[in-house]
Amino acid sequence: MDRKEQIVVFWFRRDLRPEDNHGLAMALSSGKPVLPVFIFDTDILSRLEDTYDRRVDYMHQALVSLNRALGQEGSRLHTFYGTPAAVFSGIITRYEVEAVYCNRDYEPAAIRRDEAVRSLLQEQGVRFHIFKDQVIFDRAEVVKADGTPYSVYTPYSRKWKSLLQPQDYTAFERPPGYFLPSPWTEIPALPAIGFMKTDIVFREPFPDEGVISRYHAQRDYPALDATSHLGTALRFGTISVRQCVRTALLHNETWLNELIWREFFMQILYHYPRVVQYCFKEKYEAVPWRNNEAEFEKWCTGTTGYGIVDAGMRQLNATGRMPNRVRMITAGFLTKHLLTDWRWGEVYFAQKLLDYDLAANNGNWQWSAGCGCDAAPYFRVFNPDEQARKFDKDMAYVKAWCSEYRAGGTLLPRIVEHTYARNRAIAAYKEALQEAP
Repeated sequence: MDRKEQIVVFWFRRDLRPEDNHGLAMALSSGKPVLPVFIFDTDILSRLEDTYDRRVDYMHQALVSLNRALGQEGSRLHTFYGTPAAVFSGIITRYEVEAVYCNRDYEPAAIRRDEAVRSLLQEQGVRFHIFKDQVIFDRAEVVKADGTPYSVYTPYSRKWKSLLQPQDYTAFERPPGYFLPSPWTEIPALPAIGFMKTDIVFREPFPDEGVISRYHAQRDYPALDATSHLGTALRFGTISVRQCVRTALLHNETWLNELIWREFFMQILYHYPRVVQYCFKEKYEAVPWRNNEAEFEKWCTGTTGYGIVDAGMRQLNATGRMPNRVRMITAGFLTKHLLTDWRWGEVYFAQKLLDYDLAANNGNWQWSAGCGCDAAPYFRVFNPDEQARKFDKDMAYVKAWCSEYRAGGTLLPRIVEHTYARNRAIAAYKEALQEAP
């Protein structure tokens, strides 16, 4: 290309779709050819210990789909392997880049990454434009009257709903801009970036209106498999949150509330980045966790002797999925029954969940442990047997994942007795909170 021709770059991250993409729409509006790029960020990939990672495979398949879509427009997705700073140093050397466009991320590490890239680009006279896309409201858009962030969900959600206007969930239409013409090629295969093919199959996501209309009545019953299955799509941005909100407004307020919980935890992480390592309620750092490694291993492998806990963990290990109700039960069991530090469980879920998102995973684990914002009180200890009787009374879910619970099977010995564990947890929490400054 002519070195004198200026271009702009669109940097795909958690927004792997060509339609209803805020930052991409703005890049295409620039009047300059758009170079679409994706970076296989080695700072992130190097932390993934298992090369059989369904999330990486899902992302890769989504990128293949995106590349094909760009190919139909006479372009392609330009992929790079390395650190973002090093990659952009190369891009601005090769091309006459006027600006880089992307969508905002709210995780502390991502914020630091973006500031480093911004500084690098500014030194070379390249502008850096970043837009809100993965949420309806971000940063200081839903705050208290005094400008401080909410730390309790209910008033946050009430304010969120009062602020919502149709333009907030209207799709971003593609402007008449164009991508930089490029000969089309396949993106690098998974082994080229150090990962293996898995059993995950990427399909274009969409909100199933039938499932969502019944969401409030069926979501808590794991055997029905009646959740939206859009968590992974929202995590990687293969679906727009605006599309999800439009569907929720038409079909189910309970599902809308779950989308608001997602944004609530994101703004908590943004305003209080210390929650990545520490309890939101600082006094809970005094809780004397037992952290018994043998018990933790039994929890990880689904061999605690509590059917619904074991079924959930086995499903997670086998598929990367677990219904929200079961996530609450398994997380509560680890933190309360076994008095194991919530951070241990958070890390394990982070390794296994297909829809892993730092804000939601951290927020929900702290909620379960009682130490987070708007958390369940420490004296609320789920009885796994009661939960099973209420939400899996025929044991269909437990039997689907635990062969020993089928006819004629021998049940595993229980790792701990419920009443004893409940009393132990309450006493430990109570003593720690009384002694904490």
